[in-house]
Formats: sequence, structure tokens, C-alpha cells
Amino acid sequence: MKIGFIGLGNMGAPMAANLAKSHDVTGFDTMAAPKGLDLADSAAAAAKDADVVITMLPNGDILRAVAAEIHPAMKQGAIHLDCSTVDVATARAVAAGAESLGLGAIDAPVSGGIGGATHGTLTFMAGGSDQAFGTVLPLFDIMGQKAVHCGPAGNGQAAKICNNMILGVTMIATCEAFALADKLGLDRQAMFDVVSTSSGASWSVNAYCPAPGIGPQSPADNDYKPGFAAELMLKDLNLSQMAAIAADADTPMGQAARDLYAAFVEDEDGRGKDFSAMLPRFEKRHRS
Repeated sequence: MKIGFIGLGNMGAPMAANLAKSHDVTGFDTMAAPKGLDLADSAAAAAKDADVVITMLPNGDILRAVAAEIHPAMKQGAIHLDCSTVDVATARAVAAGAESLGLGAIDAPVSGGIGGATHGTLTFMAGGSDQAFGTVLPLFDIMGQKAVHCGPAGNGQAAKICNNMILGVTMIATCEAFALADKLGLDRQAMFDVVSTSSGASWSVNAYCPAPGIGPQSPADNDYKPGFAAELMLKDLNLSQMAAIAADADTPMGQAARDLYAAFVEDEDGRGKDFSAMLPRFEKRHRS
């Protein structure tokens, strides 16, 4: 396929590089200029004549602006595959705009972080038509290890923010529990051995333990340098609460997690650290 790839940051650049091994990829980014890719001088130029245009952008406002630029430049029947994490309303508006011009549209945010983007092991949560999903499925197979078709436009974003709301809540609970175990005199390895094989098991414990030296290697073993930054978790929790308000859904744990990450990122020292760095935060705190 001929592919335009717009947004060549920490995630987009390795995703585009993996695609370029077997497809004709032209990239564009307002700041990044990764080596090894053919680059266009504008987003519209990257999109022109492409069979699929992939966007990986920071937020919904930028996605709307880029979509307004690239959709008129895309050829009839081409597909806009957006891998950004944005609000559901924006994803659905961008898809509707594409379809009104005779284009296909898929929203497919990712899970797996920079490592997954580099190694081609991302998980994609996709929303859009069956036909468009089938067309881009071979690209998902290159960039990732799994792609789940979640339904119509916007449902990819819905799946992503619901998943990450669970992740934010469970990571906070895991960090609280390890900090409590410390203060009760329970050895961390013993704590892990019990919880990881009992009813408290979760991905946050078993695969991404926030305690250094415990369980599989994680950012906790690298001074909490981010695999998934706390500010990105805050972004996703903000999106989850925007969606909850729009859907009139009661999400008290999601809101509490959002508030804790907001304090951590905006008022404490969490910016630039992994989201699991909540553990040293709780270690230093006392009951209020």
C-alpha cells in the first residue's frame, strides 16, 4: 500500500518505520524528522494519493485541524486510520467528515507504549466499518500483535479510555497496598508472591509491578523512567471522565484516580515519571 503517516513522535516514528519495511510510506511532522523515512513538506502532501493515511497526534483539537487539511487532499476511497488517543466525540466527528467526502475512517488507539511501537507488538482497539477495518488489518498485523474491532466509529476510543480507567484505578490500588504492606512490616517479595497468585492479581501487579526488584522488569527498576508517563495516564483519565459526563455514567473510582494523578502531575513531582511512580509517592505520605 501507499501510506501517508502524519505524526512522527515517540510512537509514530517507530510505527512508520515498521510499515516502511514492506510498504511505501511518506511521513510528515511539524517538528520530528526521523531518519530512514521519505518526508513530505505538509500533511496534505503526505496524504495525497495515499491508500491509507495514518495519524498519530497529541489531542483532539490537533486531530480535527489535521483532518480538515488532509481529507480534501485524499483520493476517493482512501482510508483515514487515526491511532491517536482522543475524546469519543472528536473521533466520531472526524469519521463523519471523512465519510462525507467518500473516504473510509477507522479510529484505532493503541496500547503497548513506545516499546510496543518499536517492536511491533501494539494492541489496536478499532472503531469503524467492517470494510475499512478489513482493508487496514494487514497494517495492524505489521505494527502490532492484536487488533480488536470494537464496533462503529468512536468505539475504539471508548474501549481505550475504559481500559485505561481500569489501569489507572488498579495501579493506584496496587501502590497503596504495597505502601501499606511496607508499614505493616510485610516483605515486598512475599506480598508479590501472595497477591500475584491470589484474588488481588492484576496486570498492574503481575506484569508491571511498581515495586523495584519485584516481578518482571518494569519502569520501577529504571528509577521510574516512563514506559507510560503519569501525564499520559492523566490525559486518558480526563478523557474517561469527559465521556462519563457525556454518557451520564457514575464513575467515582475513575474520578478519584483522575484527581490523584492530577495532583501527582500538576502539584507534585510526577511529571516525567512513569505512572507507577505513585508507589514512592504513597511511601512518603501519612494518613490525613
